[in-house]
Amino acid sequence: MHPDASTLWRGPRWTLAILLALLGMLGPFSIDTYLPAFSAIASGLQATPAQMQQTLSAYLFGFAFMALFHGSLSDSFGRRPVVLSGLAIFTLASAGCALAPSIGWLIFFRAIQGLSAGGGIVVARAVIRDLFPPAQAQQVMSQVTIFFGIAPAIAPMVGGWLSEHLPWQSVFWFLTFISVFLWLTIWRLLPESLPPLQRQPMHLGHLLRGYWQLGANPRFVLLTLASGVPFNAMFLYILAAPAFLGEHLHLQPAQFFWFFILNIVGIMGGAWLSGRMAGRVAPKRQIRHGFVVMLAMVLLNLAANLLFTPHAAWAMLPICIFSFGWALMVPVITLLVLDLVPERRGMASSLQAFVGSMANGLVAGVVAPLVMHSTVWMAFASLLMMQIGLVAWAYLHRRWPEIGRSVA
Repeated sequence: MHPDASTLWRGPRWTLAILLALLGMLGPFSIDTYLPAFSAIASGLQATPAQMQQTLSAYLFGFAFMALFHGSLSDSFGRRPVVLSGLAIFTLASAGCALAPSIGWLIFFRAIQGLSAGGGIVVARAVIRDLFPPAQAQQVMSQVTIFFGIAPAIAPMVGGWLSEHLPWQSVFWFLTFISVFLWLTIWRLLPESLPPLQRQPMHLGHLLRGYWQLGANPRFVLLTLASGVPFNAMFLYILAAPAFLGEHLHLQPAQFFWFFILNIVGIMGGAWLSGRMAGRVAPKRQIRHGFVVMLAMVLLNLAANLLFTPHAAWAMLPICIFSFGWALMVPVITLLVLDLVPERRGMASSLQAFVGSMANGLVAGVVAPLVMHSTVWMAFASLLMMQIGLVAWAYLHRRWPEIGRSVA
């Protein structure tokens, strides 16, 4: 923790949570806002469906790659410079997308957006632990998750309205405006939470030793698997929403928003309860509760799809309750990750984000296309991904039973 943490942020903790959640929301907004404009962009730039898919892939690969370095840079140069630099680059890239004369330039600027967008969520986690002791940090992390959960609901609606009433470039001008607003807000309000004496040297040897220290730490690897992979048991259904909701549940596109709202309610409810349990319930018990909910839901989901024809009246509920269980445990695991190597919290946050991003990319590019034709196979894939996280946590719990035992 910063030695002067109590004086760096004097306002209510929830106001800092909103500020950090806004930073984290930039990544989802960069995807969900422009998806409704796909057809308009393709028509305007005479792009093929494969080229349009490349605009998404370029962003995701850039996001995953740079996730490795945002936190390490913040460990060396401080949290504020990394966030402000990332926002400045994202602003220029968003304007470049709006002004792109061809699909090739759009793909290029989308890659730059991806490289710069991840700094917010990666550094925000480190900032929270810099400023607050464990119990309070869990409360703030939970509040960030609550506010962060709003992004998937708002972004498609904003993007849909813009693409329907204005030229497709308006989507990227909107992202430009948002990033300028965030830059000014962060510059004005966010304190520097990493003292100069606690910063790490920025040279290759020291950096590689840090990555090795974390990557070779089995506790770190198991915790990142326990937090990052189960998310994809829910994310799979979001990626496959057109097939799951339209083809299997026979919903109209205008009705899709119910699925997203239910998931958001689940995430916000789980995060709220996680914050309420902070300092009262041992972290490992809270993680266990989250996994119990998730395991029950994936088993129920698979059994229901094996026995019955999927129907909108029930098929969405297990996934939404699963999101509640995930949000209940993920703030706790994230803090355990950050506290494994306190002097490298930024790097730990980077590697955790990288593992999650790579898992997301694998599900988006390989798993979802393979299973989206069948609700049974989707349910089975969801069960397998949840089990990876569960096995990782169970082994960690057995091998190092002291982790997460005490109430902070």
